[in-house]
This record gives sequence, structure tokens and C-alpha cells, in this order.
Amino acid sequence: MIYDALYGRQSLDKKDSISIESQLEYCRYETHGNPYIEYMDKGFSGKNTRRPGFEQMMTDIKAGKIRRVIVYKLDRISRSILDFANMMDTFHAYQVEFISSTEKFDTSTPIGRAMLNICIVFAQLERETIQKRVKDSYAARSRHGFYMGGRIPYGFSLKKTTIHGISTSMYQEVPEESSQLKLIYSMYADPSHSLGDIVRYLEEHQIPHLRGARWTTSRLSELLRSPIYVQSNLEVYRFFQNQGTKIHNPACDFTEGRGCYLYQNPALDDPSGQSLSEKELVLAPHQGFICAKTWLACRIRCQNNRRSTKTCKPKHSWLSGKIKCQNCGYALTVRKSNTKWGSYFVCSQSGSAKCPQGSGCTVYPSVLEAYLAQAIKDKLKELPSPAHSLPLQSPGQSQAALRLAQIKEETACLLEQIPKAGDTLMAYINQRIEQLDAQRQHLMQELEISSKKSPSPAKNLYDYAPDWEALSFPDQQSIADALIQVIYIGNHTMEILWRF
Repeated sequence: MIYDALYGRQSLDKKDSISIESQLEYCRYETHGNPYIEYMDKGFSGKNTRRPGFEQMMTDIKAGKIRRVIVYKLDRISRSILDFANMMDTFHAYQVEFISSTEKFDTSTPIGRAMLNICIVFAQLERETIQKRVKDSYAARSRHGFYMGGRIPYGFSLKKTTIHGISTSMYQEVPEESSQLKLIYSMYADPSHSLGDIVRYLEEHQIPHLRGARWTTSRLSELLRSPIYVQSNLEVYRFFQNQGTKIHNPACDFTEGRGCYLYQNPALDDPSGQSLSEKELVLAPHQGFICAKTWLACRIRCQNNRRSTKTCKPKHSWLSGKIKCQNCGYALTVRKSNTKWGSYFVCSQSGSAKCPQGSGCTVYPSVLEAYLAQAIKDKLKELPSPAHSLPLQSPGQSQAALRLAQIKEETACLLEQIPKAGDTLMAYINQRIEQLDAQRQHLMQELEISSKKSPSPAKNLYDYAPDWEALSFPDQQSIADALIQVIYIGNHTMEILWRF
């Protein structure tokens, strides 16, 4: 027996939306007594065709069970031009008529099909307009510090509050959990403790994760990077400013010890999510419980760890962590193979929806290393002589250099305030500048001592180039990290982004 297909869809159950039952009632009138099958999708958007009721209907069409598809309105079945065109191709192939009970389309005539296509264009426009409106509303609420849902961070619970006369929620400290986080932050602020050391310490002292999860290095890294815990001050403001983060609160607001919300920049269509320059920072209504100095020490250390490749094992490549896929921006990793090369680089997202094609070509570590070794030598010859004498910096030296840059910026900001400063502000400026200058001198002394303790202070980047093959794996990694920011590999293409 051949049936009419009655299709109804409702994404949200709202007062001003027509229910599926009402839609199907309109559709039944169009059957004129013919047998029919009802297909329903409740809680599904029309932006795509991944809907169980729709998929079952298309299966029955291909099985020859359906002769007509009847809907209440065109946008109930699709709001995508591409999906609608594919659906109509299927209808045409199986000689299935399409009927909209309220719009009276006749797909058997050219003008009817043309009008149908015009309507689906406006249906897609309406969907995209709604998406844009929701996205803008979310961004606006985020910038005002409203709670936007999601998983409640470890160390906090939710409580009701009011912001700008609007009811929302905010975080409040959970002492049992925050005490654990304070211990974790204090341990990681000490460079002698690694993430693995902290995990082992927590396990040996039977300090359980109070939400039932296990302590892992990846979980600790996530907690240590989050600004939700920091007692924000001007130093935190300067840190994110230096990273290129878009900050929605003025610097003068960073004096109350409040935590921060870090959001993805909505202006980016396809963000990688790794760089802080792709983020937006908003002061949260709750108070942080990790002091700014400790939080910054941990955050900078996490940042240095991400940039460094010193954790890579020699059996892989001294380029590991430097190479990214040109198609998706994710890192290329090394995989073993039974070929004469022994291993090859492959996109970490290869075959997934993020990067279906991968990097597009096979890259062997030994071949790439040989090419990059020569490129490094050639690059060193191009650099002016002062760059040749740049010493390799340790993580501690990098951190000190970053702090010096922050001190320089804050000092410049304070000096700009002098022309309009009163007596009270002028006294604060003088006091703060004296403190900053003392910190600067102390850091300069530390850098000088550190450079003197270096195992080979006279050895610079240029000196290493002729003996590249004789260098140890860590030395090769250090030099590559000092010179190369990232290497993008694409379909038979390669782009090297140098630091100089």
C-alpha cells in the first residue's frame, strides 16, 4: 500500500509556537481520506536533517511506501537551502509530491518549484538571523558578568544574585575544595614541583577529588590555567593585556580581588581555542581565593610548558610540538610505521570532522629534521650579529623577562597619570614607581646571576650551527624553540614562522 507522509517538527515548546499535534491536524485535511503515516520530531532544529522522524520518512520514501509528503509549513521540514535541494532531488527521483498545507505549493510546475526555492531562502535567512541574535545576546550578557551556565568549576558552588537589576547566579567558595586548590597552586608555583609530582603527592597523602574524579596532570593543568580562581589585580590585567586578550573592564576595576571569566572571542568563526589573543576577559562578581602572585607564577609556567618541547622523548623528533596542520591548526604527532623510515608525522585530528583530509601529505621526521637543520643554519647567517649572540633562555629567565616587560608597561602607565594627578594620587604614583624600580633591579640581578651560572655562557645560537648533528636532543630542542615559533605543513606546502 502507498501512503501519504505527514511530517511535523517543533524545536521548542513555546506559547507562540504551533504544536506538532496541531501541525498534523492541518496535514490530515490534505490527505482527503487517503491512508497516511505520521512522522514527528520534537525538540529538533530545522538547521539540518539529522532528525529521527525525518530520516525514517526518507527511508520509507526510498522503499517506495510514500507518494506524497505533507507538512504544515515549509520551514517545518527544512531551513537549509542545501538540505532542501537534496531532499527535493530525492522526492523527484522517487516521484514523490510535496505539499505545504498553508502555503499551497505545487511542485509539479516550474513556477511552483521556483517559488518553493525562494521561500526556503527566506527560511534559512530567518534561522541565521535568530542564531545571530542569540549569539549577540549571549556575548552581551557575558560582558556584564552574568552566569552563562555550564559546569560549575571545582572550588565553587552556585548562589543566587542580582546584577544590574537582573536575577542571575554567581559562584561562592567551597572551603573544602578551595583548600585543595590552594595547596595545588602553592606547590606548582615552586618550580621544583611538576604536575606529576603534585598528582603523586595528592595520592600518597590520600587527598581525594571531592567530586569523585581522579587527580590527573591534565585536570591539574586545566585548573591552574583558569582565571576563575585569581584574586585579580593590576598585574593580572597587565598579563592578559600583554597576551592580546580583549579585556572588557578598565584597569581600575582590577583592585577588588574578583575572579575572572574567560570566554572565546565570538568574532572568530573558526578559533583554535589555544591562544589568549582569541579570548575575552570579564571580571566576575565572585571573589577569587588564589593570590595574584601565585596565580601568575603558575599561569606563566603553564604557558611556558605549552610553548616548550622539552617533554618530547628523543625517540620522536626535536620538532615535536612545533609542527601544525595548515588545514585545521592542530598539532602533527609522530606515529610509528613498518617502513624504512620508521615513523611519520600525521595531523592529530586527521579523519575527524575538524580535519577530514589531515595535512594532505606524508612527512617523515628524518627528512623534515634534515631540511630544518639546514634552514636554521641559513637563518642564523641572515640575522644581524646582535641576534647571533642571543643566549638561550631557561624558563626562569623567560619568566623574569616577561615580568620586566610588565613592569615597564605599568611604569609608563603611571607616568601618564602625573599631569592630572592630585596630591593623593601623586603620592601613590611615587610609591608604586619606587616599588616597581626595586623589583626591576632585583630581576636584573637575578638574570645576571642566572646567565653567569649557565653551563656555557659564551656559547650562543650561531656557535651551535656548524656542529648541529653532534648536539644532544635537548640542545636541538632548545635551539629550535629559540628560533622557530611554529611550522605549518599543508598539502605539499610548508611555512616556517620564525621568532626573528
